[in-house]
Amino acid sequence: MTDPLQVPRPARGRRARAASADSGAPQSGETGVSRRAVHHPFALGFFITLGGLVALLLGFAFSNLSTVIIYIVFAMFAALGLDPVVRLLERRGLSRTWSIVIVYAAFAIVLAAVLMLIIPTVVRQIVQFANDVPGLITTFQQGDTYAWLENQFGDVFNDLLSQVQTFLVDPGHIAAIGGGVFQVGVTIVSGISGGIIILVLSLYFLASLPTIKRSFYRLVPAHGRSRVADLTEQITDSIGGYLMGMVILALCNATFVFLMFVVLGLPFPLLLAVVTFCITLIPLVGTVLMWVIASVIALFADPFGALIFAIAYLVYMQVEAYVLTPRIMNRTISIPGALVVIGALVGGTLLGLLGALVAIPVTASVLLVLKQVVIPRQDAKATPDA
Repeated sequence: MTDPLQVPRPARGRRARAASADSGAPQSGETGVSRRAVHHPFALGFFITLGGLVALLLGFAFSNLSTVIIYIVFAMFAALGLDPVVRLLERRGLSRTWSIVIVYAAFAIVLAAVLMLIIPTVVRQIVQFANDVPGLITTFQQGDTYAWLENQFGDVFNDLLSQVQTFLVDPGHIAAIGGGVFQVGVTIVSGISGGIIILVLSLYFLASLPTIKRSFYRLVPAHGRSRVADLTEQITDSIGGYLMGMVILALCNATFVFLMFVVLGLPFPLLLAVVTFCITLIPLVGTVLMWVIASVIALFADPFGALIFAIAYLVYMQVEAYVLTPRIMNRTISIPGALVVIGALVGGTLLGLLGALVAIPVTASVLLVLKQVVIPRQDAKATPDA
């Protein structure tokens, strides 16, 4: 017989959940706020609007900090690119501090040499190029190549040549591309200041790179720490080797173009060497683009010399593809050619030349993670056939 004064115990297990569901009470994990939001459209709209405003504020903050983020990313990539040289000096018995001092001292000497020797000459050759454009075009018009092109294309080719001459002679067009003379000056100043910031940040990152890696490893659970450490080392080694390799290949391209222009007596050899170094940093596409640019410039001065240069540079491109690149890039990750082009286009569109340079090691890192983490996990989920 049941005592009427006895307080009934709360139902447990399935009966409690069933009773809770029947009574409409909120179950475990369901908050009263979300339930009220469903039943009250005003509250639901308020929370959605609040979330949208927070997203807009975060986007606005990110856009304002985008320049700082770009500086940090470029400085980290520069540190990873110089790290192989520092470790090479460390293997020779030097401490990391002295290795970094030697690397940055050598970089400062090279930069000073560029500023003192190359830049004034390049500026003079740019001015000379602008002044010599009419004479180059006149000489070109007196040659057999121009006669053949005129017979093939008629007045269309003459109009195109006159427009090119007008564009190159008028410095206002060049200034208009950069948004005016004042904007060009602002861009130059901001570029110099950004380069100094990246240089200083890369020095700090390079000095503390081992500490940064160890701190990152400690954020990972202990059972997977060795795996993450191995994967991170592969990624950093690949990025560093790739960046250093691209600089070496661009330097080889610039040296070859400079020597060919000097030997063939073509104009503006130093200017073309600097342009070649910058453009050939773009993977896969830069070499072909530079071949076209240099051949066209040489064509205006000497059609026969331009033909010799075009053939010689085509031969060099084959040597670079099958001899230099495999030897220099032997420590980097193999990337399909289509992904190289896509990565270069995306990076170049977003961040210009440096974006095209950084996009390839990022693509290589993603491929490495897919090959060593994602694909093995998917293969482990496969069930054997019955």
